[in-house]
Amino acid sequence: MDKSQAKDRIAKLRDLISEYRYEYHVNNRSIMSEAAADSLKHELTELEAEYPDLITPDSPTQRVAGQPLPQFKSVAHQRPMLSLNDVFNVDELTAWRQRVQKLAPDARLEYFVDTKMDGLACSLIYQDGLLTQAVTRGNGAVGEDVTTNVRTIDAVPLRLRADPKAADFLKGYTEVRGEIVMFKKDFATLNKARAKADLPQFANPRNLAAGSIRQLDPKLAAARPLNFVAWELLRLDMSEVPTQAFAYKILRAIGLNANDHAKVLTDIEAVMQFSEFWQERRHKLPFNTDGLVIKINDRKLYDQLGVVGKAPRAAVAYKYPAEQSTTKVKDIFISIGRTGAATPVAILEPVVVAGSTVQMATLHNESEVLRKDIRVGDTVIIQKAGDIIPEVVQPLKDLRTGKEKPFVMPKQCPECGTELIRARRAGSSAESGVLWEAVWRCPNTKCPARVHNQIGHFASKPALDIDGLGEKNVLALLDAKLIKDAADLYSLTKEQLLELDRFAETSATKLVNAIQAKKQPLLNHFIYALGIRHVGAQTAVDLAKSFGSLQDLANATTSELQQVEGVGEVVAESIVAWFADEYHAELLAKFAKAGVIPQAVNLAVSEAGTLNGKSFVITGSLDKIEREDAAEKIRQLGGTFQTSVGKTTTYVVVGENPGASKITKAEKLGTQQIDEAALLKILGGYNG
Repeated sequence: MDKSQAKDRIAKLRDLISEYRYEYHVNNRSIMSEAAADSLKHELTELEAEYPDLITPDSPTQRVAGQPLPQFKSVAHQRPMLSLNDVFNVDELTAWRQRVQKLAPDARLEYFVDTKMDGLACSLIYQDGLLTQAVTRGNGAVGEDVTTNVRTIDAVPLRLRADPKAADFLKGYTEVRGEIVMFKKDFATLNKARAKADLPQFANPRNLAAGSIRQLDPKLAAARPLNFVAWELLRLDMSEVPTQAFAYKILRAIGLNANDHAKVLTDIEAVMQFSEFWQERRHKLPFNTDGLVIKINDRKLYDQLGVVGKAPRAAVAYKYPAEQSTTKVKDIFISIGRTGAATPVAILEPVVVAGSTVQMATLHNESEVLRKDIRVGDTVIIQKAGDIIPEVVQPLKDLRTGKEKPFVMPKQCPECGTELIRARRAGSSAESGVLWEAVWRCPNTKCPARVHNQIGHFASKPALDIDGLGEKNVLALLDAKLIKDAADLYSLTKEQLLELDRFAETSATKLVNAIQAKKQPLLNHFIYALGIRHVGAQTAVDLAKSFGSLQDLANATTSELQQVEGVGEVVAESIVAWFADEYHAELLAKFAKAGVIPQAVNLAVSEAGTLNGKSFVITGSLDKIEREDAAEKIRQLGGTFQTSVGKTTTYVVVGENPGASKITKAEKLGTQQIDEAALLKILGGYNG
């Protein structure tokens, strides 16, 4: 075969292989077997090897992974990749429609509704039909260049498909946004193969898809069965894309998969019917989903409605109720927390809920177990509250055999044998009637479980933030009897750590240095790190400002403590009781002997701070600054960091995936909503 014949053959092979890709990934139809397609790819590879000057960037052979990258480059999005606010019921959905209608009173609203895919959002940039760049969502304004990895995904056309109906979209700048997903069947096949090879199982398709794309070695991405499903089409002149429905039509024409069950609906009732239909059938979809994406269909109106925080006003994500499943309660044990709280926890037969395996679920307290009548051996309905925390909804009493065992709260702590107690609720008395807290507690401050959890809390980021001192390392140090409490951390040596399997020269040196670097913590961090019951991060700040030193706080009376804003009778009594405890007195003496000297909060700075009198609430995740760091910076500048929106809240900072309840309350109260960029500007910039 001469070069002229080879050129003709190569062109035909490329066209046929591209058509196979289009039919398979877009139309869900196979025009030939996978083996036949592989044979054609093999022939194309050999011809291109013989005539390398005939290779083009859009050839199917160019999906092969290249060399590992040193790092991903940051790329600014031409238009921000916004996240969506969540709604959870028809009332919240109706409230959203009313807000939109108020802003566009004369508009005849149409809703474009599609299932929400659980994957990694990604933008594909085509120039004159050729794929030139792929960028992750990142923080919405700036993402990571993952072009090399995305080119390995068969569902992503390297060159847009020529179609007479969409000829204009093969000219100039075309941007396609969508979701990189791993289909459930491919995920199951992959995990089955790993099980046979005695390798650990992957947790869920979403995390695996995201992790695969963010691998620096493209060969790892190429080895994973990834897919791409498009949901947005952008042009420099958006008048070329009049509606969301039109965008889907063009996306399919130019060679991309866009969900064919997406619909244009004219009222909220129809949207809810669509939601109920797919909620019942979501397990039949090839990908995991937790709800719908609802957009105003008219693109011009969509853009005119603008943005609030990091979310467009013209779109919301409707979240399905937490996914439920049934399983059996194998046993119930008691978990002891750092404050001594004795929490019943159910051990379950493993079951997959909302994409992950659940084996345990909190039962909250004795009263809750008795109220629901949950017994060992029961078949129970479980769900993930907010699709995160497993909880037992109810037992299925009709399935009982008579062998189920009622739960009995133990009298003693399972860790140390100390008798469990319940405290009197604030405000109750012998005269008015004594009311007891629902939570039983272990009062032994030396209880091994309490000590373990307390040291973990002491080292956590909001407290002293000791890098390298995670839960497993704390447990290892306790098991080796190198420490008995948090104060003992300061006497650890590198030589002691090297005796443990978990540490090598570098990690041992780093941990010792990290601990020693925290010998002069700010007073508010140290107070919070002590783990005094009812004393959160903000209360610790208020106490540090009011008393100035740990000694003055230790000597304070309940009446003096109650003069501090936010400190009531319960908190004051808890603080006094903590400092009165002999074990805690010994602990503080050990800290002092080790040279740990908490530093007073600089009142002069905070009192005259630029944020004095201003309060902040953060909802959703931030990209450039950790929540705890933002809270600390706000406090340093004299502001207040709150956990819930109230009348005194000045700003609600809206991050990615914000909570619908906080957004709704902010809108109801007229509280100003700002994004992360605005927060950083208020804070005077942030360098980490």
